[in-house]
Amino acid sequence: MLIAGLGFLFAFTLIFLRVPIALAMAATGFVGFGYLVGWPQSMTMIANTAREGSMTYTLVVIPLFILMGNVVAGTGISADLFRSAQAFLGGRRGGLASATIVASAGFASICGSSVATVVTMGKVAIPSMREFKYADSVSTATIAAGATLGILIPPSVLLVFYGIITETHIGKLYAAGLIPGLLGVALYLCAVQWIVMRNPKAAPAAFRTPWRQRIRALSGVWSALLLFVLVIGGIYSGFFTATEAAGFGAMGAVLIAGLRRRISFKQFYHILLDTAKTSAVLFALVIGAMIFTEFLNYSGAHEALLSFVTESNFSPAMVIAAIVVIYIILGMIMDTTSMILLTVPLFFPVVVGLGFDPVWFGILLVVLVELGLITPPIGLNLFVMKSVVPDVPLGSIIRGIVPFIVVDIIRVALIAFFPIISLFLPHLLFG
Repeated sequence: MLIAGLGFLFAFTLIFLRVPIALAMAATGFVGFGYLVGWPQSMTMIANTAREGSMTYTLVVIPLFILMGNVVAGTGISADLFRSAQAFLGGRRGGLASATIVASAGFASICGSSVATVVTMGKVAIPSMREFKYADSVSTATIAAGATLGILIPPSVLLVFYGIITETHIGKLYAAGLIPGLLGVALYLCAVQWIVMRNPKAAPAAFRTPWRQRIRALSGVWSALLLFVLVIGGIYSGFFTATEAAGFGAMGAVLIAGLRRRISFKQFYHILLDTAKTSAVLFALVIGAMIFTEFLNYSGAHEALLSFVTESNFSPAMVIAAIVVIYIILGMIMDTTSMILLTVPLFFPVVVGLGFDPVWFGILLVVLVELGLITPPIGLNLFVMKSVVPDVPLGSIIRGIVPFIVVDIIRVALIAFFPIISLFLPHLLFG
């Protein structure tokens, strides 16, 4: 435990010194393994881990889903989603805020990036909400909060990370994430209504759209909905695996872009280049995490931690509560990827050793990561939102985000106390 603790301290120090996360984890794993076993063996471990990690078939899902998200996002789907949601929800108090939540969840689930969703939806939704005199605290908070939903609603890259590191079935994780993701949307809509009840002037009604125009507004998003149903429906039905679904999704996105004729060849080239760069970074992160995990496994830290927990007579509920608190604190100061890749190798064996379902823990973990993205003082989405609208004080954004933090805490409690929320669909679809 001492060696592992020093390893975590070394890795965190490197990360806070702005060393790339992949390099920080790989360097920590190399030094720790070399100290415990020997430097020649550590060199061999790095070579074998890098080769085996880069040849893992499951990793193919990452660049394919990134390509799908980049292509669909390039077709202007964010504006289409907002217009469609606005047509159905805009005619009531808080309607534009509710439309922003729905559109942000849909766009984030497609593009896979919370930060990109904040930037994109901020440019799309803020002008409309300001036109109808929405309070800046409401408009900015709804975008910052809504953008977190996409990292849980399938297809989710974070769930792929978790599945690869823990060797958990990705199809089951995708099935488990759907109901908690929709629950998050519903609770965020409740938060908007609570804001309206307390201060009706903060989110006035816009205009009511006739049904003919509502149906016409759906024409802009039918292709994205069809692609989502194809990918996720194929996984849930067992027709193809998550990796095969990613291939179908990428192909379908390219076909949709061709039919809509909104992407030029030059834009498509930049999309491919951006996909390659992002995939390379994520592959490096996975390999770095694998090297770090080899060090942790050889140190026996997870076994020592499990023995300490069982011998100390801590109840399983107390252990989960402690892990929840740790992740909320880490979420305030760390980005989502480094938080998962650094901590899962230590906590996962303990959680499974106590008899908890690994699929359920993966969903709980991602929900906690979502909460961390909007939790002051260093919630990443808050600062990204501030960069999008620099004229809005950070204090206003933080005040607006409080109701969404409250309902997220409620969602964490519901998922923790009622695992069936996460496990119903995996049990139904996969047995």
